Amino acid sequence: MFNQFEDIQKMSKDNIDLAVKSFGATSKSVQAIATETADYSKKAFEHSSSVMEKLVGVKTLDKAFEIQSDFAKSAYEGFVAYASKVGELYTDLAKDTVKPYEAVIAKVQASAK
Repeated sequence: MFNQFEDIQKMSKDNIDLAVKSFGATSKSVQAIATETADYSKKAFEHSSSVMEKLVGVKTLDKAFEIQSDFAKSAYEGFVAYASKVGELYTDLAKDTVKPYEAVIAKVQASAK
């Protein structure tokens, strides 16, 4: 009976260690996503502000269309780059969160066979 208690304690400790590792990876990844989002938002705001300043000083409609067209193109490209980067970060988040449990999953799968 004492051995069973020790086994339960060890299993509980192992599970807590796995949860702490998983949480650490999750918090690091979420922080990277938040940083990337804040950087993108700041750049997008600055870019929009500079375009507005250019538009205010425009004398012709053709020049206004040119500035707006360039802005739309660069804003789209910037968003696609941001979305790709954040997609990679979310993929890494999923991988890093599950990584501590891979050994346990492999052990369970092996014992099921």
